[in-house]
Amino acid sequence: MNLWFRLIAYLATMWRRGPLAPPHGVSDLGFRVWPSDLDIFGHMNNGRYATIMDYGRLDIMLRMGLWKAIRNNRWLPVVSTLSMRFRREMRLWQRFRLTTRIVVWQDEEVLFEHRLVLVEGHHAGQTAAIAMSKAGIYDRSAKAFVPINRLMREIGTEARSPEVTPEFAAIFEAGEALRAIARQDPPAA
Repeated sequence: MNLWFRLIAYLATMWRRGPLAPPHGVSDLGFRVWPSDLDIFGHMNNGRYATIMDYGRLDIMLRMGLWKAIRNNRWLPVVSTLSMRFRREMRLWQRFRLTTRIVVWQDEEVLFEHRLVLVEGHHAGQTAAIAMSKAGIYDRSAKAFVPINRLMREIGTEARSPEVTPEFAAIFEAGEALRAIARQDPPAA
């Protein structure tokens, strides 16, 4: 239920943040660890990090003007790969910031960087977790992902992707490797 409260709070305050410059604007959202975010060990649940990161991608889509095209075309935002590194635990009521940015894109996929940064306490300013998510926009009627060039035109830019550096290429390759593994039969129990 707290995810709905967070979504309502986000939507109610979105107008204060204004538009983001496509495609390299950075989403910066503030949060606090709530009791429903905790696991049995008293710190934020690993899965909750990924859920919080959805807000960063949503913020980018809305504030860059892509949401209208998504809604009008009945497209579906889809995350295909997520790789995360945890560095610091986050405890009850701790404040943190989520920054999300588009790093690079290829064909039909965008690579996002997400950082959860501690706001207060002994580790203020330190990254609690960093993640890279690979995502695209799926066109249900065409049964295919929408090319990024078309998405860029939808938001009024002809921007080109920054060069795919070796570390970012590795994330794209890892996603492809996982796709191949997922198509295989599961191992016998």
